[in-house]
Amino acid sequence: MNTQILEITPASLTRAADLIVNGQVVAIPTETVYGLAANALNIEAVKKIFEAKQRPADNPLIVHIYQKEQAYPLCHWTQTADLLAEAFWPGPLTLLLNKKELVPSIVTAGLHTVAIRLPEHQGALAFLKTCDLPIAAPSANRSGYPSPTSAQHVYDDLCGRIPLILDGGDCRVGLESTVLDISGKNPVILRPGFVTAEQIAMVTGSCEVADSVMRPLSTGEQALSPGMRYRHYAPQGQLTLFDGDPLHVAQAIISLYDHQPDSSVLAMEQHLPLYGDRLVYSLGEDAASAAHRLFYLLRSLDKQGIRHIYCESLPQTGLGLAVMNRLARAAEFDIKNV
Repeated sequence: MNTQILEITPASLTRAADLIVNGQVVAIPTETVYGLAANALNIEAVKKIFEAKQRPADNPLIVHIYQKEQAYPLCHWTQTADLLAEAFWPGPLTLLLNKKELVPSIVTAGLHTVAIRLPEHQGALAFLKTCDLPIAAPSANRSGYPSPTSAQHVYDDLCGRIPLILDGGDCRVGLESTVLDISGKNPVILRPGFVTAEQIAMVTGSCEVADSVMRPLSTGEQALSPGMRYRHYAPQGQLTLFDGDPLHVAQAIISLYDHQPDSSVLAMEQHLPLYGDRLVYSLGEDAASAAHRLFYLLRSLDKQGIRHIYCESLPQTGLGLAVMNRLARAAEFDIKNV
């Protein structure tokens, strides 16, 4: 299969919508990461998402819409959902609600809930409006690899597997959306993202964070949200996280780096001088910068053939929790306290 990359124009949107209507998959930009889109109501089309990504069938998908009213036939909409949509849509918040029968079980991995999001990216919204269908779209990468934040990342992973990539530029956020379960009594974050627990609590009065955010799933434990698999977002090299005082962390990393070829370090901008002339890359000055740069850096290290990646931890508050969630799963929870 020939894979095209096209800038977003009226003609390319029409081409993409034609493919979707005819049961194909298309990669699209969003403000979070690039997604691999198919008609959420077409079981055979959704199967192509799993085939292209080599994604396990027990990993649920997010359904994307361009206006709130599209959610009503898909789920049991609630007053809480209304409040959150008013506050955060369009934007990087996915709402988990009790599903209706219209949604095929392949989309929800057999769960009684469905994940729904209204993205902020203008190109994504134009695509969704042109299709005028609910669109299932996980990240447009090979399953388990770092998520794609550019059209080139998608091409690197899925060339020959999908017919079209819509190029909407680099993603603004760089991490997948927050997944918030509002199917029960209290809002619970299953996957942290750009919209934080603190922001959600200001709207709903309270917001919990599931303990599974910073631990591996137990044997037989069901993934209630995308991104909960044990090893996810992972580079080809071995990633190890170090948590503690920055000076102690740097000393621990250097002791390993200096005896291990093909190594690199990921550190916060203000800590770079601690590593001397070693191969170290900046995560930026804060959690927002780290979120935006993380997947780009992991993919860059893969291209360099780096086999060992040593990374500083971030505080697990606000957006830092989202960055740490991705890093911990990429590292298979190999976290050293120093």
